[in-house]
Amino acid sequence: MPLEISRNVSIPDNEIELIAVRAQGAGGQNVNKVSSAIHLRFDIRASSLHSGFKEKLLALSDKRITRDGVIVIKSQEHRTQELNREAALARLKQLIKPVLYGDKPRQATKPSRSAKRKRVDQKTKHGQKKRLRGRIDD
Repeated sequence: MPLEISRNVSIPDNEIELIAVRAQGAGGQNVNKVSSAIHLRFDIRASSLHSGFKEKLLALSDKRITRDGVIVIKSQEHRTQELNREAALARLKQLIKPVLYGDKPRQATKPSRSAKRKRVDQKTKHGQKKRLRGRIDD
């Protein structure tokens, strides 16, 4: 079943490589004998994504993207392989989704009248404080 990023964009299963490995760290005997952690690899350049999306993904400065354009995600926070698999896929989706939609354009606003008044009042108080500082009349 393909990984759906949005209604129009999905990634086929054959483009996502999932490898089960042993988890690191504490966890008792279970951690030493069961491969419950998941390494997810997704090659951006070889994927079926639109070329514009590929360029935007490759331009991201994310430590999970290698120089070769491969996204590497390791998931080991859960005890079961299935939950770690779902978590890794969710992180991949979370990484790709903002690239599809881009940034929301900024809407220019002006400061309100009270905000302007507060700013001027604050500047006046700050000026008075500085004026009173260090004045010694002999």
